Amino acid sequence: MANNQPTVNPADPETIPKFIDPLPIPPVAKPVFHDSYYEIEMREARHQFHSYFPLTTVWGYDGMVPGPTFDVAKDQLVKVKWINNLPLKHFLPVDHTLHGAIDSPEVRTVVHLHGANVDWESDGHPEAWFTKDYARTGAFFRRMVYEYTNHQQGTTLWYHDHAIGLTRLNVYAGLAGFYLIRDSLERRLKLPSGDYEIPLMIQDKSFKEDGSLFYPDQPPFPVSVNPSVVPGFLGNTIVVNGKVWPHLRVEPRKYRFRIVNASNRRGYTLSLSNQEAFTQIGTDGGLMASPVQLNSIRLEPAERADLIIDFSTMQGQTITLQNDDPSPHLSVVLQFRVDLPLRGEDRSQIPAQLYPAMELHEHTAHTVRDLTLSATTDEFGRPMLLLGERMWHDPATEKPAYDSVEIWNLVNLTGGPHPIHVHLVQFRILERRPFNIERFQKKGIIEYTGPAQPPKDYERGWKDTVRAEAGMVTKIIMHFKEHTGNYVWHCHFLEHEDHDMMRPLRVITDTHPVQDKHATHT
Repeated sequence: MANNQPTVNPADPETIPKFIDPLPIPPVAKPVFHDSYYEIEMREARHQFHSYFPLTTVWGYDGMVPGPTFDVAKDQLVKVKWINNLPLKHFLPVDHTLHGAIDSPEVRTVVHLHGANVDWESDGHPEAWFTKDYARTGAFFRRMVYEYTNHQQGTTLWYHDHAIGLTRLNVYAGLAGFYLIRDSLERRLKLPSGDYEIPLMIQDKSFKEDGSLFYPDQPPFPVSVNPSVVPGFLGNTIVVNGKVWPHLRVEPRKYRFRIVNASNRRGYTLSLSNQEAFTQIGTDGGLMASPVQLNSIRLEPAERADLIIDFSTMQGQTITLQNDDPSPHLSVVLQFRVDLPLRGEDRSQIPAQLYPAMELHEHTAHTVRDLTLSATTDEFGRPMLLLGERMWHDPATEKPAYDSVEIWNLVNLTGGPHPIHVHLVQFRILERRPFNIERFQKKGIIEYTGPAQPPKDYERGWKDTVRAEAGMVTKIIMHFKEHTGNYVWHCHFLEHEDHDMMRPLRVITDTHPVQDKHATHT
């Protein structure tokens, strides 16, 4: 083979050389016409995941994987027209038995800005989907141009597809991108910036021998449906910013990394191969009150982390961003090469205090809800996960009042963890606590069997996605303010979300919310 290029089979990770390609940085989205109006086109494109791969068919925002990065200011009104120019046929296996896919067009899209404080008509409701040229639209479709007020703390958000029954396929096909909100407090802190602030979108993917994306059309047990949804997808390679196992050359100084886990199902426990600590400065909702020194951090799908790695004492080293996984291929994510000369004095800082601490206190809650995560089977004998023992089409049971504070006890009756995402709000994790599952299933009573566990050090900030542990009650508190209307909450394992672990969330107009200390929905 020319240039001594090794024989690479994209379907076999053993044959794929690691750390060949430099890490790409997604370009910044550019407004059209005036400073705050954007048009972003969803279209099919050919993408190079690895230098030794053939080109791969993807769906991308503006044809890119990831899509262009929005970089906006707090309280800057931004309008975005999301344009669907995708083909009418999907290139991944569509299960037409799922909610929203039974008698709907095969290709539908809608964009959710994950973590945004936004009016519901611009939230990307799963039934606000639209097809090419808006020929057909979903029941909750209201507008062609979305409005984002960006009225929230500066933070790392991300945007992705949210079409009901298709989210797992559309996101896997490439429909995801960064959305950064900046505020004046953050600018005053002198954090690493410019070339030293780098977004990292981590995903796992599998490929066929011809370099095309592989996504299973059947679960690992016989079913009568073909194609069929699967319980979860786990790829055999790690992709960062659209490249398989890339590398990043850095200077011996501090860098800021904005990380999002954009995988369908895989969680990551990240650490550095030289066992050096790094500093966390932010969570899903923005900067933490104060920085945290960590040796590792766990991120479930949709969770974000804002980290600073100080390479100043690592000149000449080659360091791997590792993942705690037994597979030699899935245990490595990205390679850092500290081989660039320092271009100038590193004047960036890690302040002892980052952001004013603003807590929500349990005594302020108007409502406490016990909400179950449970497993059942569907009519085809496939495992199906539910929230509150209800399916997507069942009437809304979570109807918080405007300007009310609620505590949700996420009662996990399943055999594994689930990343639960609540639209519209940022919440605080109060605790996790083991409980008697058998007694709860028989009598609906939460009997705790051990002490409360505080949130992990890396969860002590504003969150919009939380890991609800198996056999635990995960308690979160949130304030529903500024907007009313039709939102959703769901598991962010995308296969679970599509089948049927998603529920409507309706914020209602009620200026005097009733104190209801136990609105139990099991």
